[in-house]
Amino acid sequence: MRKNHLISRAVVRPHDRRPIRRVLAALLVTALTAAALAAPSASADDLKKKQKRTKQQIQSAQTDLHSSSAAMQKASARLTAARNELAGAQMALAAAVAKVTAAEKRDAEMQRELEEAVAELERARKALAEGQQKMTVQQGAVAATITDFYQQGDPALIAFARLMGAQTPADLTRQTEMRDAIVDREAHSYQELLATKVLLDVNEAQVEEAKNDVQAKREAAAKHLDAMEVLRSEATTARNAVAKRVAERRSAQQSAARAKAADERALAQLRREEDRIARMLRQRAARKGSKSKPGQTGGVLSWPVRNARLSSPYGYRQHPIYGYWGMHDGQDWAASCGSPLYATASGRIASSYYSSVYGNRLVLDHGILSGVGVASVYNHATKYVVRTGQRVSRGQVIGYVGSTGWSTGCHLHFTVMVNGRTVDPRRWL
Repeated sequence: MRKNHLISRAVVRPHDRRPIRRVLAALLVTALTAAALAAPSASADDLKKKQKRTKQQIQSAQTDLHSSSAAMQKASARLTAARNELAGAQMALAAAVAKVTAAEKRDAEMQRELEEAVAELERARKALAEGQQKMTVQQGAVAATITDFYQQGDPALIAFARLMGAQTPADLTRQTEMRDAIVDREAHSYQELLATKVLLDVNEAQVEEAKNDVQAKREAAAKHLDAMEVLRSEATTARNAVAKRVAERRSAQQSAARAKAADERALAQLRREEDRIARMLRQRAARKGSKSKPGQTGGVLSWPVRNARLSSPYGYRQHPIYGYWGMHDGQDWAASCGSPLYATASGRIASSYYSSVYGNRLVLDHGILSGVGVASVYNHATKYVVRTGQRVSRGQVIGYVGSTGWSTGCHLHFTVMVNGRTVDPRRWL
């Protein structure tokens, strides 16, 4: 029946919670469907009005945070932020690790490419050395041939002289063949030397190209190593951030648990006080012979505050922090701080005290109205200008709107009690 039922008399089951938007959307559909079934002849305008009113109620349920202490709200916000930050840090770490993994894979590939380039350089150097050795041998052979030219004369001329001295055709044929063999051999030696020199030039070019390739790959590997160090540093930073966020989440969870425990203690104390007030009102109603059911109630009470907006109606709603559904035992009227609070009907101030939950609280006992005992309860006021036991008249200023107790802004939490039990104020105003 009371506001504290939202927290103290419900069991929190985090694994059973549904997202508030889905719950509220389902509530909207249910409300509209029920309205359509209950009044099939209603006009389209009536349905639109009901839909608008239901949406306003849903928005009130979403935005109302007056059912937990400031410490709990702060702890809940901190816990939510810590969870979000942890999720972001974990994503950043995963991305950093992925980059390091890819960089390490590329580093291994670059090492293999460098090793292959070094091996190719060694092969080119070996081929160059073999070519140089072969060219040295061939240069020696050619040098010997040239020496023979100086010592013995040109082989072609010697062969020609021998041809001139041939006695028979057979001698001529033999001399011709000898001449051709000598000339061919010398020409082949020159050709081999030229080919070896060309190949040696190619080998030298290959060695130079291989050296440049090795140098380029070493420089690329060095740059990649520097980049890997940066990536590893980023990954380390990301791991540290995750560890920090884990610690922050753990601390936030502990803070939330402590705040919740403090809320429960405050609500337990409030429940005891409310039970006392309810018993007192029931006893007074019984002594004055009140009926069990009220008669005509509409308009019996006047408005407790003027120029205000109904921010949260009476009824069941989902707790914005703990997530369960419970009874909101009154109306929340958003009004400017310092706005006057009026007596809804004549009566006597039954109680006025400070509650850590409701802040400055006042119970105005109207006695018997419409056959039942009626009382108006004002909460969160900045102050009251009447005292316990004082009689007040309808419309008299009794206090001013404030934001004391569990409140996120200036407003009046107004409750109507009939025979010591809360009822929907709309039926009486």
